Amino acid sequence: MADLRQAAEIIEKTLGDADLAWENPAPGTYVVQLPGTRKLSTTCSLRVGKHALSVNAFVIRHPDENDAAVHRWLLERNLKLYGVSYAIDTLGDIYLTGTLPLSVITPEELDRLLGSVLEASDGAFNTLLELGFASAIRKEYAWRVSRGESTRNLDAFTNLTGKG
Repeated sequence: MADLRQAAEIIEKTLGDADLAWENPAPGTYVVQLPGTRKLSTTCSLRVGKHALSVNAFVIRHPDENDAAVHRWLLERNLKLYGVSYAIDTLGDIYLTGTLPLSVITPEELDRLLGSVLEASDGAFNTLLELGFASAIRKEYAWRVSRGESTRNLDAFTNLTGKG
């Protein structure tokens, strides 16, 4: 596989076969919604360049606290990821980014890459919230309890809220 047209065909067929929501806002650019279980959805951008396919996905905003522990966790996790790695932007927001040569892009490889993005974003979501937003989770829980509001969407964080 070596040219832009072939890459576009592979991407469009693979996304269609996977029944993913996606759009093609510009030639060679694809925006894909990867449905998750912890994080509702991960938006992933695929850009076909002259020689490579780049992938970028927003994971989570800048942590409110515990930056060093969050960054250490991300760096350690980078050692286990396929095709992508965690990165931070100038604001400290956390992304996944990767680049693969067009020559390796096949439906199977693209599926593997998107699976890696989803696992690294959705699979890590609760851990990143616990590490970087524990105080906010506790405050949100206390606020909801004080008002008689549902705390169901905080059930994943019973270790922080003391519930359960």
